[in-house]
Amino acid sequence: MPEESNEFKSALEVKSGVNQPPAVNRLALAKLKGKRKSLYTLDDYITGIREGNRTVLSQAITLIESSLPEHQVLAQQILTHCLPFSGNSIRLGITGVPGVGKSSFIESFGMFLISRGRKVAVLAIDPSSSKSRGSILGDKTRMEQLSMSPDSFIRPSPSAGSLGGVARKTRETMVLCEAAGFDVVIVETVGVGQSEIAVHSMVDFFLLLMIAGAGDELQGIKRGIMEMADAIIFNKADGDNMRRTHAALSEMRSVLHFFHPSESGWSPVADSCSAHSGEGIPRIWEIIEEYMQFTHANNFFNQNRLNQSLQLMHQTIETSLIGHFYKQKGIKKLIRQLEQDLKNGTVSAYTAASMVVESYLDQSYSGRIDNE
Repeated sequence: MPEESNEFKSALEVKSGVNQPPAVNRLALAKLKGKRKSLYTLDDYITGIREGNRTVLSQAITLIESSLPEHQVLAQQILTHCLPFSGNSIRLGITGVPGVGKSSFIESFGMFLISRGRKVAVLAIDPSSSKSRGSILGDKTRMEQLSMSPDSFIRPSPSAGSLGGVARKTRETMVLCEAAGFDVVIVETVGVGQSEIAVHSMVDFFLLLMIAGAGDELQGIKRGIMEMADAIIFNKADGDNMRRTHAALSEMRSVLHFFHPSESGWSPVADSCSAHSGEGIPRIWEIIEEYMQFTHANNFFNQNRLNQSLQLMHQTIETSLIGHFYKQKGIKKLIRQLEQDLKNGTVSAYTAASMVVESYLDQSYSGRIDNE
């Protein structure tokens, strides 16, 4: 009697047939991976940016936002070469509380500018999570029509917890966009707050979007923000909201008379628009053009740009020093040790801070003496 096999027999059996090709072309994938790893040369970046190549521009901005030392070196070289071709755009800052329709307004406004022969770059700052530092970066989906235009460039960037929700490298990104031929650069901020002064310090014209009928407690509008605004625009002035918008606009125009004149001498303008229908959008561009003519005539425009550059220099010095501080040998270890001492109550916060700073200065001084 034949010996029974222990192997499980199935009633279902797959017959061998023709071998199917893999779903992914591995050779093409290997080539693609190789391309992704390689960077353009400096000349490639400069040529691509000057020709308005949005792919090259995006990769150059990624270098600027990168914290890798080798990327930073190349990014600074790109900036240096692009700087002579920058500064020829109108820089607009747009802020307003979430729900006011910033993205819808920017899309409608941007499409209007493109119809007038302008090239528009939108630097949309997305709020980063305070825990994960992650962002949704969804502005391209919210500005679908604008993002498809060949005369626009939308760059969503994480705020990474920086002041006012403004990405640390937004100013450098502006330079690249201007060198690429974009003559209107719009910075969209997270929302309204005192820290929005960071946006005000890098643009030529600051626009505050509001919506009628939301209430002051929901608007979160502070007098300091309103005093910085060159124009206050009530969005969503359509349908059932028209009556409330007219009433709010009349009240706002009365309030603006009590404000002190701005540093530029320009009197803030209040108006309304509908991003949905496009009503009032051309008037907003007229206001901006009037402002540009006014500030060029009294030389405030050039002086303001110079002051912004000086402020950027000092901020960069501070950022570089902080970075250098934490890279010093033994600093992080000393901080962790003093944090534990602080928890144990064996040292005060002020003493611990002084010890860290003294250690840093001793190392820096010793290094300088050695270099001499």
